[in-house]
Amino acid sequence: MTKINDDLFGEIEFDLYWSGKTSIVMFEKKHDIILSIDGEEDADFSPIQREAYTNFMAKMDEIMSAVELDILEYYEDNFEEYRDMAGEVEADRIAPEISTVEELGKLVIPTQLIVRRVRKNGVRRVGLVCDCTWDIDNGVGVRIEDEKVEEVDYQDIVL
Repeated sequence: MTKINDDLFGEIEFDLYWSGKTSIVMFEKKHDIILSIDGEEDADFSPIQREAYTNFMAKMDEIMSAVELDILEYYEDNFEEYRDMAGEVEADRIAPEISTVEELGKLVIPTQLIVRRVRKNGVRRVGLVCDCTWDIDNGVGVRIEDEKVEEVDYQDIVL
């Protein structure tokens, strides 16, 4: 396993992809999460990847406010289906009826920030992976491009 101390990403190690640790603030709480950077073992990260991470960290408050609202909207659009699948006994625990971001914070926990490879279009791409109470297998993923939330769905959209 290759380990380096990158000027931007900090202490990271390579095992299929580069990973380390970072902290984000979500639901008004600091979370220490996994930082994953798509790249080869030579750690030759593109300037756009570095810019994507730098911009995300610099604009975290604004981006995370949008992330929280978009996850809430996603939840409100889908929670009845999860309640039906859970059954009466478990429904209020895993998919309760909520209406605020604060309530959502009890159901969603961020686990990983992924700095994606650069495509030909040069878009800065970051993915946020979260565990959630209503879908322990698929969780929630948030695709962020050029510091704007593009999509909220299963984690697969960012993995």
